[in-house]
Amino acid sequence: MTIPPNESDLQVEKKVLLASAYQGNDKKALCEEHLDELELLSETYGVKVLAKVPCPVRKYDASTYLTQGKLEELVTLSKEIGADLIIFDDEISPSQQRNLEKIFQLPVMDRTEVILEVFAQRARTKEARLQIEYARVKYQAPRLKRLWSHLSRQHGSGGSGGGYQKGEGEKQIELDRRLLKKRLEQLLSEIEVVKQHREVQRVARMRSSTPVFALVGYTNAGKSTLLNALTDADVFVEDKLFATLDTTTRKFSLSNGQEVLLIDTVGFIRKLPHLLVAAFKSTLEEAIQADILIHVIDSTHPMALEQARTTLDVLQELGLGKKPIITVLNKVDKSQDSGMLTKLRLEFAHTIPLSALKHQGFENLEEIMLHELSHQRKSVSMRIPQSEYALVSEVRRSGNVLNQDYDENDVLIEVDLPTALANKWKDYITP
Repeated sequence: MTIPPNESDLQVEKKVLLASAYQGNDKKALCEEHLDELELLSETYGVKVLAKVPCPVRKYDASTYLTQGKLEELVTLSKEIGADLIIFDDEISPSQQRNLEKIFQLPVMDRTEVILEVFAQRARTKEARLQIEYARVKYQAPRLKRLWSHLSRQHGSGGSGGGYQKGEGEKQIELDRRLLKKRLEQLLSEIEVVKQHREVQRVARMRSSTPVFALVGYTNAGKSTLLNALTDADVFVEDKLFATLDTTTRKFSLSNGQEVLLIDTVGFIRKLPHLLVAAFKSTLEEAIQADILIHVIDSTHPMALEQARTTLDVLQELGLGKKPIITVLNKVDKSQDSGMLTKLRLEFAHTIPLSALKHQGFENLEEIMLHELSHQRKSVSMRIPQSEYALVSEVRRSGNVLNQDYDENDVLIEVDLPTALANKWKDYITP
């Protein structure tokens, strides 16, 4: 396996050639936009991009991703510019990666590996580091053969029929696979401990009557800036992709005095690796458990519409498609494309234009937040037979109990509940 540049290597600043393939002339502009995003990812990783090459193809090659003619052009270019590393925008298979490294005589990475390495560099909390290491190990496992391909296999001669003997490389691959499997099991165990701790915190929040809003959106859309502006949270902000990997929760008081919790979440990105979505499931659980989502869109970005749709696709994959969403069009103070703003307003209902940096549009945001909250929770009186005391326990776990009493064989409870649960238990609710 070609090991990605480490921190000392990156101080020398690796020189990189980026490549991406597209089919059909109408896809060239989109391919170039994706290469621009890959350049931002690469710079966040810590390398210097020397060239970006969109490659038109009629068909993809199963063994080398690109056809021989196009690869010869890229090899020539990489030598001319003195590239140290080749990065492809699409995910390439382990066998394609091995073959491409033989052709270029250089390390080859794909978009997935770059994202994983950026995440590894920028993780701060123990949970994020565990989740990322798990994803990296899962990614590396099928690519082990790359590391040992230079070791020759030995064949027996004479003895009992000249039988085949395993070479050093093959034996090392098997050893590494066992070590990786053991490490995955260990990581899963550690992640489970963290998840249990988060579950305790989540249940405590559910029992309180404090509503939860999760800030979601494409990476670098301005979620952390918005959280800082609303709550003085002092969350790390940087004009790079994935500046925030760890969830941050802060209290915020609305104009009517009601307290809510605001949660900043990791940014989404086009072609987010599936193994990373799975690995970050518990981190993104903050968004899953939130009452309402605030979808932050960078309205100045030329690909704002595609970025917003990517975010919704990831939310759908996480099972959040039906969760209430407030759409925020951020950075309107810098927007010079009225056509893009119109497209976004037509695509998404109830959009709120604002500037997190200039503190503009916050009143409208709070008004919509209050409106959405009015549909989220309700206070009810319930009469539950003592024979169904398990339900009483569930109600206490899920809501904020205001009062509890007994009437003969029934338990009388006044409780503040999420509207969905109040509807679920409507047969027990009394006037």
